[in-house]
Amino acid sequence: MRQSSVRGEGRRQAVPEPRGTGEGDSPPGGEGPASGDAGRRHGGQRTTAKGGRGLRMVRWSALALAVLVLGAAAGGYVYYNHLNGNLKKEALDLGDSKLGKPEPNAAGQTPLNILLIGSDGRNTAENVELGGAKQDADRKPLADVQMLVHVSADRSNMSVISIPRDTRVTIPRCTDPDGGRVYPKTEAAINQSLQHGGPGCTVATWKELTGIYIDHFMMIDFSGVVSMADAVGGVPVCVKDNVYSHDSKGHGSGLRLTKGTHSVKGVQALQWLRTRYGFEDNTDIGRAKAQHMYMSSMIRQLKKGTKLSDPGKLMDLAEAATDALTVDHGLGDVKKLYNLGNDLKRVPTERTTMVTMPWQYSADEQFVEPKPGDAEQTFALLRNDTALDGKDKKKPDKTPAPTAPKSEVPVVVQNGTASMVYGPVSGRAGVITNELIGLGYTKAAANTVLISQADTTVAYPNEAEQGDALAVAKALGLPKSAVKSSKSVQDVTVVVGNDWRAGTAYPKAGAAAADDDKTPESADALNGEDKKACMTVNPDYSF
Repeated sequence: MRQSSVRGEGRRQAVPEPRGTGEGDSPPGGEGPASGDAGRRHGGQRTTAKGGRGLRMVRWSALALAVLVLGAAAGGYVYYNHLNGNLKKEALDLGDSKLGKPEPNAAGQTPLNILLIGSDGRNTAENVELGGAKQDADRKPLADVQMLVHVSADRSNMSVISIPRDTRVTIPRCTDPDGGRVYPKTEAAINQSLQHGGPGCTVATWKELTGIYIDHFMMIDFSGVVSMADAVGGVPVCVKDNVYSHDSKGHGSGLRLTKGTHSVKGVQALQWLRTRYGFEDNTDIGRAKAQHMYMSSMIRQLKKGTKLSDPGKLMDLAEAATDALTVDHGLGDVKKLYNLGNDLKRVPTERTTMVTMPWQYSADEQFVEPKPGDAEQTFALLRNDTALDGKDKKKPDKTPAPTAPKSEVPVVVQNGTASMVYGPVSGRAGVITNELIGLGYTKAAANTVLISQADTTVAYPNEAEQGDALAVAKALGLPKSAVKSSKSVQDVTVVVGNDWRAGTAYPKAGAAAADDDKTPESADALNGEDKKACMTVNPDYSF
């Protein structure tokens, strides 16, 4: 038995320790049943650590990959082609989502969203050795690390959001491109999405959960990740007290540090990234926080160029990294990774923010789930390309006058409720069209093409019609933030999103969320330039 803190209940609850839990630190073959089986826990409770040795390093190595790999590619065209051959490629989206790519801003720029996936696959002898659990060698891998990197349209800021691996979600219907097997929609832990045809189903799950369009994914397995630990020559990390992640039951990563700041690399860096027993309340949530700290510190080191001047080391790193990497076809060559790296390098570290999706326990405490209100608010900020650090420049609050009377303004209404999770609501375009006609917009007409969009919006084609769009939004009770410029519409266009699936009155909750540009405190934000961040040590694992 061990003590597990259950947040929000003001108590400590003794719970059975599942077989093989921890940081992937159990002996080979000592891990528990596949993720999703009864008895598993996440977050502040119990969890089966399929991540294994090295997996947690994905949280930083995937983001740094584009910066590192291309340094070695400068060695020549032949080597460039060799690295391209190492890359494995799979389909981006295996679902049936009708979610569209965001409209470009006035400068023609669009945000960039990349899903980073850490697979626990044991498809090679090396992966089995790193991950343990030899009995799982033939099991389909799980997506035990999932982080979305959002780079703003103007490349001025970057936000990284992690979702706990056991978050219970709806995994949409996915079709495996190899053989055509169809996996039906199901409720399960989000890390199981990878078993429904591959990373494209994990992408589809994120799109349906968050309403965020995803441009690319990058997936890394155990092998190749460990070899990247020394690439930057040490990363500074900090603990508030002495920590030794080890106990008599074999729980712990083996990390042993004295109070203060240390530069960790190699095995010690791996131990830091694996540590759950020893940080905060001995949960995956605390581990994610430590990984965010490491990732922020590593990015600062990369920007300094630390230890990256040796071509031989870079080539070894590029070899291992590309060999372990699976990407979507749109990111399937080294030149594209290079361009991605340049985009990432443009973002100042002080404008980088890392958060964990606001969460709460499920009623049975078997899983965690998105925290009502806070999780959606965080997703909405990313959908609207709003920086999570709150440092976006405020736009002038101008309300231009309409150009014509209501009865002369053409308005197109489109149904955007084609959610693969909730299902489309038929007739929404007609309902809101009739509402507008009743409000005096007699030229309103429905567009019968069904699409999917999280938020209700009012788009206008040029600046002259902004006033008309704002007037339409006001008439429908929509916030000003719903009004957006679009080059793809010819008239003022209302898209009725999944936030307004019934009635003619826009929900107050939707209006409040749309106007709130603050990151919830429950997201536990970490700024990329925070050099004073220091992990709290669990007193049971101090010395």
